[in-house]
Amino acid sequence: METQRQKKIGGVIQKDIVDILQRAAIDGGLKGTLISVSKVVVTTDLSIAKVYVSIFPPKDAKELLEGIKSNQPLIKHELSQRTRNQLRRVPELLFFLDDSLDYIENIEKSLKGEENPVKNPDLLEKRKKS
Repeated sequence: METQRQKKIGGVIQKDIVDILQRAAIDGGLKGTLISVSKVVVTTDLSIAKVYVSIFPPKDAKELLEGIKSNQPLIKHELSQRTRNQLRRVPELLFFLDDSLDYIENIEKSLKGEENPVKNPDLLEKRKKS
């Protein structure tokens, strides 16, 4: 369970990383690409922050996430400049792709009956957990 301090630091990091990533996307010429940070989870010792990034349209998500991961030191430096009066030490940033919207969309398709595994047995292979 997260403490109030973890939640507060997560909120500060989330707000500032959204600004950093959106500005980088616009400066990089990615018109029409929406990058949002859906959640930031900070460890109890405040040394690691897991940042869950949602990218729309999802076709370029893997490439953009790799670009974000490769620029992690620059993002951390920019974050430290923005939060220098709030955080003594900026946690290590780990970026993950948030696919919860795709998961919700698949559940909605199943509930509406668009994908029926009884009629199409190939769908069962996609649904197995690995």
